[in-house]
This record gives sequence, C-alpha cells and structure tokens, in this order.
Amino acid sequence: MRVTTVNVNGIRAAVKKGMQEWVTENNPDVLLLQEVRAPEELVEGLLPGDWSVVQQASRAKGRSGVAIAVRPHLDVTAARIGLEGDNDVDSGRWVEADVTVGSRTVTFVSAYLYSGTATKPEVMAAKYRHLDMAEDRLGQIENELLMAGDFNVVRGPKDIKNFKPNHNKTSGVLDQEMAYLERWFDTYEDVHRNLVGDVQGPYTWWSQRGKAFDNDAGWRIDYQMATKALADTAVSAEVGRAGDYASRWSDHAPLTIDYDVTDF
Repeated sequence: MRVTTVNVNGIRAAVKKGMQEWVTENNPDVLLLQEVRAPEELVEGLLPGDWSVVQQASRAKGRSGVAIAVRPHLDVTAARIGLEGDNDVDSGRWVEADVTVGSRTVTFVSAYLYSGTATKPEVMAAKYRHLDMAEDRLGQIENELLMAGDFNVVRGPKDIKNFKPNHNKTSGVLDQEMAYLERWFDTYEDVHRNLVGDVQGPYTWWSQRGKAFDNDAGWRIDYQMATKALADTAVSAEVGRAGDYASRWSDHAPLTIDYDVTDF
C-alpha cells in the first residue's frame, strides 16, 4: 500500500504545474491532500484516474481544504468531516476515512493544522485551540490510525535547517507547539523518521523567499503518523523533492511511504 501526503498549495495551480503527471507516475493507493483551496465539486475531476474522495472545503472561501483520495481496490467504509466545535477558520483542516486494509480497519486522517504567527497571541490561541481539538479527537479513535498531512510544527533540530534562530521565536518551532507532537508520538509512530533514522531532514517544505529551496534550508513539517502495528509494516519512504525550483508544483514536496500490508 503506497500512501502519499502533500500540501498542494492550491490544487488548481498545482495541476497547471504538473501535479497530475506526478500522481500518475508515482501511483499512490491513498493520496492525502492539504490546502486544496477549491470547491469540492471540482476536486475529484482534477485527480487522474479513479478515486473515492472524502473531503472538506473551508467555509472561508479560498482557504485551507483537505481531502483523502482512495483507489477503488480499497474499500472506504465510513467518513467523518471536521472536528467537534470547529468554526469557519477551523474548517477545511480535518477529514477522516475508514478504509479496510487487510483484515483491519484503518482510520486515515488528512490534517492541515494551523501555521500560526508567534507575534500574534490571538492567532496562537486559535492554533492551540485547534491542536487541543485534534488531540481530543485522536484520543477517541479506536481503529488503526494513519494521520498524515501538514502539521506546521517541527519536532526538533533535526527537522529544520536553522533551528537556533527560529526556536521559540517562530511559529512551528515553539516549545509549546512541539510538546503536542511529542505527546502524540508517545502514542503513535513518526513513520518517516523511523525509516530514515537520526539524520538531518529530509525536509518537506521550503519558504518561497530567498534561496531556501536552492540551499535546502527547509522544514520537515509533513508527517505520516501511525499506530505501531501499521508503522511496523512500513518499508520505504521518499520525499518527492523537485529537481529544481522551476519544476516544483507546490512549496511542499510529497511524502510517500510504502507499507507491506500483506499479513496486516
């Protein structure tokens, strides 16, 4: 089972830049999308091939939007949209699909968590409220879990090129934010990190400013987080970093992980 997660930074723009060709070539079984920023009725038609799509557009037009696209050979048995208590700015950030994988049910979550702004307390308060809702929901899921997406938080120095100048100064690198991830990864597995080991990166997002992409001054903020039983089936991971700045179809790179679920 090949699972890809990617923040597309606007699916219509991504399609114009080559997203469909990338999806066709890499052929994931499950594709989790964030920052779709398109009406729901358009999304399935922008994906090459046949899919079952579960999605939530943001109620704030032109913002956010998440989707889970599943190939027909996998059975989607249930879907849930959003988080309890979400408002307009929380919408388009969380969607779930229950999928039969082997003999088990896996709840897939596509999550686009707040980025935040460290200098704006009201924005950070909204981010922490959203993280609290996500944490509450994680505690309710009883199936096997694979939550993937743009978490907008690093775990530590290995996940960002320039940790020291950003630590406790920039949203995504604040101790209070990182504490959420550490609690989650006490229960679930960071599948990408498990596979690549204790190395710098690999990064999945680069600022559009300056030469961040060319200098690989990136952040690892896109994750696949899974229950241990599912994580233990993971065999390989790849960040689909474009060959050069001009050939990117998003400011994020897709994170693809292959799971050998033959005996799952």
